[in-house]
Amino acid sequence: MKAPKLMSQTVARALEIIRFVSLMNRSLSEVAEHLQVHKSTALRLLQTLEEGGFVRRSADGRFTMGFELIGLGQIALEQVEARTIAHRSLVSLAEREGHTVHFAQLLGDRIVYVDKIDGRGTVAMGSKIGLAANVHTAGIAKAITAFQEDDTRAKLMATADFKRYTDTTIVSPEAFIRELDTIRERGWAEDDGEYEDYINCVAVPVRDARGLVAYGLSVTALRAVAPLERLRADIPQIQQTASTISLDLGWKGAKA
Repeated sequence: MKAPKLMSQTVARALEIIRFVSLMNRSLSEVAEHLQVHKSTALRLLQTLEEGGFVRRSADGRFTMGFELIGLGQIALEQVEARTIAHRSLVSLAEREGHTVHFAQLLGDRIVYVDKIDGRGTVAMGSKIGLAANVHTAGIAKAITAFQEDDTRAKLMATADFKRYTDTTIVSPEAFIRELDTIRERGWAEDDGEYEDYINCVAVPVRDARGLVAYGLSVTALRAVAPLERLRADIPQIQQTASTISLDLGWKGAKA
């Protein structure tokens, strides 16, 4: 009975390595420390993943996401029908606003960026297509989480570590719940420089054919270019885009 358990543990560790190195390049020591295993164990797992193309070594010898995984990720994204349906509306919104537009989807207990349209100019930010949004800081994650049933909301909150990144980061579950209740009441969310203090955003929910909030839409900008007050002024237009996407996804509207 030990062999299946050992195999399950190995698979779990391999999956965790893939998630870990997908965020940024990692050294062998960092991987071993993250898994809480000896370096030799981490190295064997990394070598196996490297042979399969799921991780690769960068020029400095650190480990990063492999090309095989990138290819599979692209295939998976192309199979997300909502992304295809929403894309044209997202592009139009980005052109009107001039800022970066994100589209995210609730997948299990994670909220994943499935599309991103860059605005005018270059804004360095941590969001990338295929990565999970930070639940307690990202406006788009809050916009989705706020409209979930209690059990789903609890699962999403369980993924948050409530780490402080800036002076405005929400760092307690109690404060986060209050924020979610406010979002649900007013219909939109914001990121007031809560992960990167020079970036802010507003976000709104997007509904699927069942009328459930399965997606989110956000407009993100440099605070120096468009402070939060300016982004808030555009919320009606952003909500209109979200409504258009929801209808395109099969939602019958609030009065249906």
